[in-house]
Amino acid sequence: MSARRGLLVALALVCTGCASPRPVAPVAPFKPVDPKTQMAALEQRIFALVQSERRRIDPAAKPLVLDPELFGIAEQRSHDMAAKNYIAHNSPEGQSAASLIMDEDQSFQGLLGENLAAQPFNKQYGVDVNTYARRLVDTWLASPAHRANLAYAPYDRSAVGASVGGDTIYVIQLFATDLGLPPPTSPKPAVPNLSPRAQNGAP
Repeated sequence: MSARRGLLVALALVCTGCASPRPVAPVAPFKPVDPKTQMAALEQRIFALVQSERRRIDPAAKPLVLDPELFGIAEQRSHDMAAKNYIAHNSPEGQSAASLIMDEDQSFQGLLGENLAAQPFNKQYGVDVNTYARRLVDTWLASPAHRANLAYAPYDRSAVGASVGGDTIYVIQLFATDLGLPPPTSPKPAVPNLSPRAQNGAP
């Protein structure tokens, strides 16, 4: 009797181990985030990394403040490069960040710096913001001219623009300082040098 009970327990254990597994929900295919929706985060991360690198290179470097005017120009320039698939300080039409700023703000004065970069990405895997920000900033740090521009201590205003064109991210960072110059004053209108006859209304 006890032998039969032991056999039943053994059979029960075997049956438990052979039970049908629960169905597993199918895994959805990986769908990367649209890189265009990540550009704002990328801009912020690049700005923060550059700020940190400036302090590391030169602890006396002025902290950078995000400048709305520079941001508008940086966005415009990055969009243009992405749309026309080029990377240069001048657009195919000859426009530059400096010319765009002067068109919008004729009182702008001081020094303007610009760093450019482009980074391809695989659409299948999308863009990891931290990885790409670090990669773009490291590109600038590896170039003596870009590194010197990035670390120039008097710069105190900046902005980053990033845009997607095809499978490439186009980035521009602008830096500015007024070099301590006083605000520009509006020049007085020139007074015409009239002859006495003209002043008296004589022909």
